[in-house]
Amino acid sequence: MASKPPAGDPVQDAPQVEPAKHAAAGLPAVARSLRIAQQQMGLRRTAQTLLKVNQKDGFDCPGCAWPEGDQRHTAEFCENGAKAVAEEATLRRVTPDFFAAHPVADLAGRSGYWLGQQGRITQPMYLPEGADRYEAVTWERAFGIIAEELGALGSPDEALFYTSGRTSNEAAFLLQLFAREFGTNNLPDCSNMCHESSGSALTETIGVGKGSVSLEDLHHSDLIIIAGQNPGTNHPRMLSALEKAKAAGAKIISVNPLPEAGLERFKNPQTPLGLVRGAALNDLFLQIRIGGDQALFRLLNRLILQTEGAVDETFVAEHTHGYEEFAATAAEADWDTTLAATGLDRAAIEQALDLILASRRTVVCWAMGLTQHKHSVPTIREIVNFLLLRGNIGRPGAGVCPVRGHSNVQGDRTMGIFERPSPAFLDALDKEFAITSPRHHGYDVVRAIRALRDGDAKVFFAMGGNFVAATPDTAVTEAAMRNARLTVHVSTKLNRSHAVTGTRALILPTLGRTDKDVQAGGKQFVTVEDSMSKVHASRGNLTPASPHLLSEPAIVARLARAVLGPGSATPWEEFEKDYATIRDRISRVVPGFENFNARIAHPGGFTLPHAPRDSRRFPTATGKANFTAAPVEFPELPEGRLLLQTLRSHDQYNTTIYGLDDHYRGIKGGRRVVLVHPDDGAALGLADGAYTDLVSEWKDGVERRAPGFRVVHYPTARGCAAAYYPETNVLVPLDSTADTSNTPASKSVVVRFEPAG
Repeated sequence: MASKPPAGDPVQDAPQVEPAKHAAAGLPAVARSLRIAQQQMGLRRTAQTLLKVNQKDGFDCPGCAWPEGDQRHTAEFCENGAKAVAEEATLRRVTPDFFAAHPVADLAGRSGYWLGQQGRITQPMYLPEGADRYEAVTWERAFGIIAEELGALGSPDEALFYTSGRTSNEAAFLLQLFAREFGTNNLPDCSNMCHESSGSALTETIGVGKGSVSLEDLHHSDLIIIAGQNPGTNHPRMLSALEKAKAAGAKIISVNPLPEAGLERFKNPQTPLGLVRGAALNDLFLQIRIGGDQALFRLLNRLILQTEGAVDETFVAEHTHGYEEFAATAAEADWDTTLAATGLDRAAIEQALDLILASRRTVVCWAMGLTQHKHSVPTIREIVNFLLLRGNIGRPGAGVCPVRGHSNVQGDRTMGIFERPSPAFLDALDKEFAITSPRHHGYDVVRAIRALRDGDAKVFFAMGGNFVAATPDTAVTEAAMRNARLTVHVSTKLNRSHAVTGTRALILPTLGRTDKDVQAGGKQFVTVEDSMSKVHASRGNLTPASPHLLSEPAIVARLARAVLGPGSATPWEEFEKDYATIRDRISRVVPGFENFNARIAHPGGFTLPHAPRDSRRFPTATGKANFTAAPVEFPELPEGRLLLQTLRSHDQYNTTIYGLDDHYRGIKGGRRVVLVHPDDGAALGLADGAYTDLVSEWKDGVERRAPGFRVVHYPTARGCAAAYYPETNVLVPLDSTADTSNTPASKSVVVRFEPAG
């Protein structure tokens, strides 16, 4: 039997600090995985569950969206994947008795770690107006409450339907269908906060807002550039792909303000040699100043243009548009500006150039370190320029590789979870279901928070996720949520969002990826899309945590029937009984999903078409891949301030906190730490081990404070600092966002330091 959850709330503001590690995974990662799995699930359930993770006849890991190859290891999961599975498949339960013993005010005072450790929610719970704690409610009553509030709205656009990346394709398709039949495009999702900048830049430049590489491309690349990403913590299974690429002769350049253990050395726990010795991955580490990536790639592009024979002139002539304007702008890049923006020295950039010119097949991978700045979209456009120059899109072993964080976040967007859908998608949806979808744009995440704050939105419905903890400007967001008439969260476990409620609130407990899903039409499975456009099935194998749980497709179908009533011609009841009927409709609405049910029956699934990758065809406005030209931008740093990036610890996945250690960075037993270069610490009077308040500075003049952080002297880039989210989301202004994509600029926050109160 699994151990009980912690009774008290562990102290998180008194961490211990050890020397940082210089290698990732290995036996310690195996031991941590098995220990946490046993604590949550017990020995028998651990074996029953972990052996099915990411297997062709099993379930997709509820963590990251990294793809699997055709040949899979028996243990096809990483340490954080094991933690994610353990928390979902836990034997711990949150029953109505728990809510009776814990008023909402008590839950609001608990840490996210403590909340998540309590276990699976077993019944629908309702917080009536004026009540101080949740009470059990029937599903029929829960859907009636939602229908009552939605029916009382002055406009469908006063409702918000948020989606987390873990939602299946089937549930996502039904949710967007319901929202549009109801009459709104208010479908904010977690993409708005992570890779929206990637989608915006890629759609404009190559015509498809997704990565263009496969796992095999990585394995056969000559050069892999990893910018603004920490695979060792955020996508650990990527390290196996990098190890395989290195063995085949690839070079790896990492571009990051922080040294990362996983890119220094990877001890592959799936091989005996890997456990003992491991493989060095980095060939070159460019320790860049936060936000300097656009300047770096702009100068590299100038240097490529100036090198005889370096440009793939045939590819440029046949497949691109805008080259002359881009080349003229790139020619203006200068060393002094680049060195100031990046903090790099000239020799390091020249070394990178040598590796670039020696490579015929180059992949650039990136994640949040590039997408969460004001100038994120121009930065990613500059990376596309970099790849186009040498013909590295549509060539095997080369291309763009935005690494998605959450399992199926890419699939949700493919299914139509988007506040700005294309007319073609809406036309197909309307034709299939005989409805009239709204054509005006809806709210993304930032605009949804503003709408709640200003009273323009009154009902908030979340399919998964932890909206309050994931979003910026915590005080503003929480006040906005409390301004709602009704907040609804479809969840497996407790999180902070359940304690920050509207006038009324509901928690609707759902099946997880590990749970067996049996409906009237028999045992069901769902599908997901990984970071590289591979669609595959996911089948849970565990008895659900409670007989009172509903699947996500069932929740949406019953909600739609309660809200839309008999006037809806959509066969919601049929969809709930048999998910194959949902896939039949998807196949007629979403390009690339033709014969969906037949193709998904193939073990391992199928890959969606990608015109740039498959045939060097670019579905842009010009019909070609577009070079772009934009001014170089980078954050300005006032005297006596540092530039803060928010980031994850090794013991968390997004807002889910698995523990209080960051093993590779040497942080133990706490999360309220700020990593500062020793020289910056000396200059600012920040002694190692001292406590400080972080205060962000932005043009609106509002003071945003995160109190009580322990200073840790750490070899980050000069002028830069780092601290964990969600604790530091309070410092990110709601209106500080990326141009074009409107993604919160969480990686470039100007902060000053004041003595801890």
